[in-house]
Amino acid sequence: MTEDLTVRIAVPADLARLHPVIERAYRGDSARQGWTHEADLLSGERIDYDELHLFLDAQKQRLLVAERGNAVLGCVALTRQNRDLAYLGLLCVDPACQAGGIGKMIMAAAERVARDELGVSRIEMTVISKRVELIAYYERRGFVRTRETRPFPILVDPPLDMVVLEKALAAG
Repeated sequence: MTEDLTVRIAVPADLARLHPVIERAYRGDSARQGWTHEADLLSGERIDYDELHLFLDAQKQRLLVAERGNAVLGCVALTRQNRDLAYLGLLCVDPACQAGGIGKMIMAAAERVARDELGVSRIEMTVISKRVELIAYYERRGFVRTRETRPFPILVDPPLDMVVLEKALAAG
């Protein structure tokens, strides 16, 4: 299912097609088709168009888009935190396409870009602590828990916290 998939750096023209995929993957009833959603914990928009556009403007950030033909299937964002560390976020695959290896391919591309373009040796991510199956998925891909937790970036009731996971990148 991934043989004709490409993962590349996003350009401004991609955002109009990418934004609805992100929203479908994270929130609302359509997200429940997949297994990685936040729809049971959170409602509302996951990211607005202006925030998404910021990933294209910064020197220390990259937004990768996965597509098959003209169809956008997912994405991931990378932000260099310091000379050794990048933050991986906004990883998503369209719910209708999950469980077919697309997420693994996006993550592999993100690791290459983090190492080769951002010049870091480690990546970290945060996952809502209640998402134990998602944490286990990342652990199977080489991420380890750091024992650090962070508050969820927006105030919700009941409050949520984030588990911090980290992975050392293999030399290129």
